[in-house]
Amino acid sequence: MKFEELNLKPELLKAVANMGFTETTEIQGKCIPTILSGKDIVGQSQTGSGKTAAFGLPILNSIVQGKGAQAIILTPTRELCVQIYDTMKVMGKFTGLRMVSVFGGVSIGPQIDDLRRAEIIIGTPGRVLDHLDRGSMKLDNIKFFVLDEADRMLEMGFIDDILEILKHTPRNRQSLMFSATIPGPIRTIIQKHFNNPVYIKGQVHVDTKLLKQVYYNIRPEEKFSLLLYLLKKNNGIALVFCATRQEVDAVTRNLDRESVKAMAIHGGLTQNRRLQVVEMLKKEHISVLVATDVAARGLDIRNITHVFNYDAPKNAEEYTHRIGRTARAGESGEAVTLLTQKDYNNFSNVLSDRTIKVNKEVMPSIPIIKFERSSGRGRFSDSRGNDRGGDRGGYGGSRGGFGGRRSDGPREGRRSESFDSPRDGARYNGHVDDGEDRPRQSHQGRNFTNRQGGFRPRR
Repeated sequence: MKFEELNLKPELLKAVANMGFTETTEIQGKCIPTILSGKDIVGQSQTGSGKTAAFGLPILNSIVQGKGAQAIILTPTRELCVQIYDTMKVMGKFTGLRMVSVFGGVSIGPQIDDLRRAEIIIGTPGRVLDHLDRGSMKLDNIKFFVLDEADRMLEMGFIDDILEILKHTPRNRQSLMFSATIPGPIRTIIQKHFNNPVYIKGQVHVDTKLLKQVYYNIRPEEKFSLLLYLLKKNNGIALVFCATRQEVDAVTRNLDRESVKAMAIHGGLTQNRRLQVVEMLKKEHISVLVATDVAARGLDIRNITHVFNYDAPKNAEEYTHRIGRTARAGESGEAVTLLTQKDYNNFSNVLSDRTIKVNKEVMPSIPIIKFERSSGRGRFSDSRGNDRGGDRGGYGGSRGGFGGRRSDGPREGRRSESFDSPRDGARYNGHVDDGEDRPRQSHQGRNFTNRQGGFRPRR
């Protein structure tokens, strides 16, 4: 469907044309007319499908300038908040509408000033609640309430905050939700707070014709060497996923030592630094971004050619989210999983989804590069994950392998640093948490067992 066929204002069509778009994506073509008709919606679509325009354009089409805050868009992460704000600004550049992004980790003063004039608010739940408590935000005239990445909100513990924010909005608002999955608590919100929503489903799976999916079954001491070999062999932009922020930092340091232009992004970095890293990758000033799932969720980076699972994702949904960042917009891509014995359970969870087909590759004959786990002299972890004294900072003993996850310290999100706001970041068992660490679920699908240095499906 062409944007010109939609009932959008000329200034919006002009902005879309300036962005270089003439036809809608699947989710846009389904959502925009439905939202313009005034109906609540629940949308499901894969990463990079154009969701922001799907809800942003009809909102911009309906907002009245100078009438105060009329739309609020809630996002689970700061990076996604900023990206939606940037996209909305570009789409609304000819409308004169004012927008504000509100999130923690930065000074609250400028946000208070911008809120006095804004018609559209994009924010994270914690900082939005802070403004509501202060009285610096009023949602009495809200026409549109948007939940983006709703399932991620649930994982991060934001559901209570969302319910509290909903109390401040009018009952006759139009509610829009986008979520990859619809778990029970999300369904409860829909049943209680949405008005006969229309369920819209776009493409939720990656085009397997464009995406090559492979795994290598390797020894722990081969892991970094293989990653380095593949990065240097393949041209393009790569996204490397690690389980913890400590692993992210270690992999980034070692890549930098081997002259690979890599940068890290995780919850332990300052907000300005995280945004700077994303911008550098978009402009291709770096070729590799090493990230945790939490930090990478919601990042709209369109030129990624390779996704590497340095640590295996915990389940099929997480795997799909990761690999969905490549092979987009008709371009080809490759997803590579580096599998060691500690990853077998997680990878078996991934393959319990029978629609996921990952082919095995043979480990090439390459030199083993020493992996420095510490940035300097200090302690190192042995192959069982035990912290041991020493100054080698490399592998943990003659059996090889990195320290297990237990040696990596707190998981992503168990933050020791203070936030600008006590609510910035959700609560999880008394800790501030941004979604990385969760109790492991028992595996119900296929399993893997180690047999003479390898693994095989056990049905």
